[in-house]
Amino acid sequence: QVELVESGGGFVQAGGSLRLSCAASESIFSIKYMGWYRQPPGKQREHVADITNDGRITYADPVKGRFTISRDSAKNTQYLQMNSLTPEDTAVYYCQAVRGGTRYWGQGTQVTVSV
Repeated sequence: QVELVESGGGFVQAGGSLRLSCAASESIFSIKYMGWYRQPPGKQREHVADITNDGRITYADPVKGRFTISRDSAKNTQYLQMNSLTPEDTAVYYCQAVRGGTRYWGQGTQVTVSV
C-alpha cells in the first residue's frame, strides 16, 4: 500500500504560479509511473502529466509549456510546477502512483484560479 499526500494547492490570480507536492509513504525509486490528474468542477478526472522513473515525461496538451512535472527519489516526492495559470486550471488535483499494476491515489488538493 502506497500512501500519497498532496499539498501546495490554494487560491491564485490568473497568470500566477503554484507548486504542488506529492509525498509518498515509501521509496518511489522503484515506482515506475507517477503522475498528476485533475478534476474540474462538474467534469471528469483528466490526465495532466506523468513521469517514469527513467525520466520519460508526458503532458496533456492544455498544460504543455506551462506545467512542469518532476520527481525526487531522495525525498520520495513528486512535484507539479504550474505557471501562467488560468481559470480553466481550476480543479482538484490528484497525485497517482502505479506499482505492480496497482494504482494509488492521493486525497487531492484544490487549486482555484481567479480572473
